[in-house]
Amino acid sequence: MRAQQPSVSLIIPTLNEQQNLPYVLAQIPETVTELVIVDGGSTDRTVEVALELRPDAKVIRQTRTGKGNALVCGIEACTGDIVVLIDADGSTDPCEIKEFVRVLQDGADFAKGSRFAPGGSSLDLTRLRRWGNSALNSLVNLLFGTKYSDLCYGYNAIWRDRVPALRLPPAHLTGPRQWGDGFEIETMLNVRVAVLGMRIAEVPSVEYARIHGVSKLNATRDGLRVLRTILTEYADRRRLRRPVPAIPRPRQAHPAPALAPEES
Repeated sequence: MRAQQPSVSLIIPTLNEQQNLPYVLAQIPETVTELVIVDGGSTDRTVEVALELRPDAKVIRQTRTGKGNALVCGIEACTGDIVVLIDADGSTDPCEIKEFVRVLQDGADFAKGSRFAPGGSSLDLTRLRRWGNSALNSLVNLLFGTKYSDLCYGYNAIWRDRVPALRLPPAHLTGPRQWGDGFEIETMLNVRVAVLGMRIAEVPSVEYARIHGVSKLNATRDGLRVLRTILTEYADRRRLRRPVPAIPRPRQAHPAPALAPEES
C-alpha cells in the first residue's frame, strides 16, 4: 500500500547553471518535500546561488562525470517515496510535477514525460533531433514491445523503492565513467522499466528552450550513443530480470565542499 500523501524528492543535476536556477527553483511546487541539487563541478556560482535561494536544499557533488552519474548520485542521496528528475536549464517545467505524482499515485510505477503525447509539445527540438528521436523511439517500441510516443526526454518520475531493480551504475565508485553515466541514462531508464514489466504512464509535457547558456547535447554524437544503448540493453535484457544480489549499502555521494566566506 502506498501513502496517500507520498513524500517527493526532486533531483536537479547542474553544471554552470547559476543564471537558470533563480527561475527554475522559483517554480518548484509545494508537492516537493525534498530538493536535491547535484553539482558536476561548476566553475560559476551555481552552488552558492542554489543555497541562497533554497537554504533547505541538499547540495551534493557527483562522484564521476556525466548526467547519468549526477542523477544516480541524486537518487542515492534522496529520501522521498517518489523521485522526480528534471533539468536545470529551464526547459522542463517544475509546475508539471503534480501530474507526474498523480499518475504514480493512480497506480503507475514509472511516470514518463512525453512531448508528443496529447497536450505535450516542444519549443526546443530541431528538425534533425525530432527525426532522430522518432526513429529511435520506433526502434525501442519494436524491440521492447512498448508504446512510447517520446524516447529522448529527461522529465521522469519513479517510486524510489523501484529503483534498485533497475541496476543503475553505482554512485559511490570514483574514477572513469561507467556505462550509464552519460545522456544514455534516459534511454536506459525507459527500456529497463519496460523489460522489468513495470507499469508505465506517459505524462504530456511541454519542453521549453534553454533560458541561458548552451545545451551540452550533440545531436549526432548523442543520437549514436542512444542507438548503442538500445542495442546493448536489448542484448542484455535477460540479465536484468535476474534477482538483484544483496550488496552492502554504499556510502552516500560526496557532499559539496563548504563555501568559504566572500572577501569584503
